[in-house]
Amino acid sequence: MSSTRRQFLAAAAAVPVAAGASVRRPNILFILADEWRAQSTPWENDPNLETPVLARLAAQSTRFDTAVSGTPVCCPYRASLLTGQYPLTHGVFINDVELKPTGPTLGETFKAAGYKTGFIGKWHVYGSPDGKYGRRLAPIPPEKHFGFDYWKACECTHEYNKSLYYEGSDPTPKYWPGYDAFAQTDDACSFIERQSAGSDPFCLILSLGPPHFPLNTAPEKYRNLYKDREIRLRPNVPEDKKAEAITAHRGYYAHMAALDECFDRLLQTLDRRKIADDTIVVFTSDHGDMMLSQGLTTKLYPWDESIRVPFLVRYPRRLTKPLHLKTPLNSPDIFPTLLGLAGLPVPGSVEGEDLSPYMTGRKADAPGRAALLSLPVPITEARRHGFEAWRGLRTARHTYVRNSKGPWLLYDNQADPFQKHNLQGKPEAKAIQADLEQTLTRTLQRRKDEFLPAAEYVSRAGLGHYGEVNVPSGRHPSPWGDWD
Repeated sequence: MSSTRRQFLAAAAAVPVAAGASVRRPNILFILADEWRAQSTPWENDPNLETPVLARLAAQSTRFDTAVSGTPVCCPYRASLLTGQYPLTHGVFINDVELKPTGPTLGETFKAAGYKTGFIGKWHVYGSPDGKYGRRLAPIPPEKHFGFDYWKACECTHEYNKSLYYEGSDPTPKYWPGYDAFAQTDDACSFIERQSAGSDPFCLILSLGPPHFPLNTAPEKYRNLYKDREIRLRPNVPEDKKAEAITAHRGYYAHMAALDECFDRLLQTLDRRKIADDTIVVFTSDHGDMMLSQGLTTKLYPWDESIRVPFLVRYPRRLTKPLHLKTPLNSPDIFPTLLGLAGLPVPGSVEGEDLSPYMTGRKADAPGRAALLSLPVPITEARRHGFEAWRGLRTARHTYVRNSKGPWLLYDNQADPFQKHNLQGKPEAKAIQADLEQTLTRTLQRRKDEFLPAAEYVSRAGLGHYGEVNVPSGRHPSPWGDWD
C-alpha cells in the first residue's frame, strides 16, 4: 500500500462523529445487481415486472432518476465504485484488467473508520493478466480484498445454480447451494444479524449476478411467472427482433422476480433487528442491457437501456421523506456520496462528487449537471456492429455522444424517451448541440482525456496481449454468450 493510502486511512480512523449526527454511524447495505436497467423498474412503469418489494423500497427512498453507468461494462463500473475514479485513471477501462488502486478504496476507508466490512458475491476486479480469463474462477488473495474482512466471493461466474465462491483466505473452492442469489442473500442476512448485535456499524456489499444472462436459469417458480405471459416490449425494439426479444425478456424478468424475494429477506432482517432507521440501503446495478432495443444486445453502448441504472437510497434517520432527483449520478460519485451520508472525509484520490447535499436539501436539484459517458476501447461485440470508441454526456434531458469521426448522437430524452430520433446535425438542435459539445470538451480537458485511438490506451497500459478476447466463445446456448 502506498504511503498516501496509509496516511489517508490513518486520518480517517481518527475522524470523530460529526456534530448533530447519531452517536453510531449508519450501517451500509449496498445491494448491487448485474445488468438491471433503469427502464425495468416499478417507478418507470414497466408493465412486465413482478417486484412488489422493490416498489415498496422505492416509495421509501431517495431516487436518482438519471443515474448512469458512465462506462457501461462490468469491470470498469466496479473499479469506479471501489475507487471513486474514472476508468482512464484507475486503469480498468475494459473487462478483466486487474485493479491496482493508487488511493484508498471504499472497503479500506470504511474499515479505517471503524466499520465491520463484508463482501458477498461477484467481485470482478482481480483481472486475468493472461488475457484468457484465467483468474475468473481462481481464489483472490486477501491483499486484493481491498479492506473487506468478511469475504465470500468469486471473481466472476454466472453459473447461478452451481456457483463457486471462496471464503476469507481459504483457497478451497466452495459452492453456494441452489440458486446463488438466494444463498448469498441468506448469508448477508446472517452477517447483518451478527453485526447488529455489536457496537460497530457495518458496511456490506451484496453483489448479485442476476438478472445478467444466462436468462433461462432462474428458479422454476419465477420462470413459470413468465412462461406464457404476454410481454410488452419497448417501442425501440425493431420488428424483426421482437420474437427474440420476447424470449429473452421472459428470462430477464424471471431473474428480477427472484431477486425481489432477496430484497424482502434483507429488509425484513433490518426490521427484525430494529436497525432499519440507521441503515443506508442502496439498490443499484453496474449497467443495463439493450435487450434488443435499437436492435442490440448486451451493454457497451451509449443508449439509455445500456447506461441508465436504478439508484435508490433509503436512510430514514436522515432522509426522512421520499425524494426524486434529476441530478445525474455517475459511477465514480457513489463512493464519495456514501462517505458524505456517513459523515466521513473523502480521499483526495477520488474524482467523483459527493452528491449527498442534493439528497439532504443542502443543494437544489441540478438536472443540468452532466455525467461523463465513455467507452475508450470498443469491445469486440461493439466492433461487430460497426461501433467505435466514444465519449459523451448525459444530463437529465439530453444525451450527446461523439466518436472518432465527430458528433454522433444527440437525443432530447424528454421529447423522445425511446431515443428514436437522432438530432445530431439538425438545424433545430444547433444551439443545444453547440452547448453540449463545449461542455464535453471542457469535461474531457478536466479529466485529462485526450480521446486517443483505442489502440493507444491498450498499448500504454501494456494490454496488447488482451487482443480480441473480450467476448469468449461462451458456454451458454444464447446469443448473449457468457461474457460480462
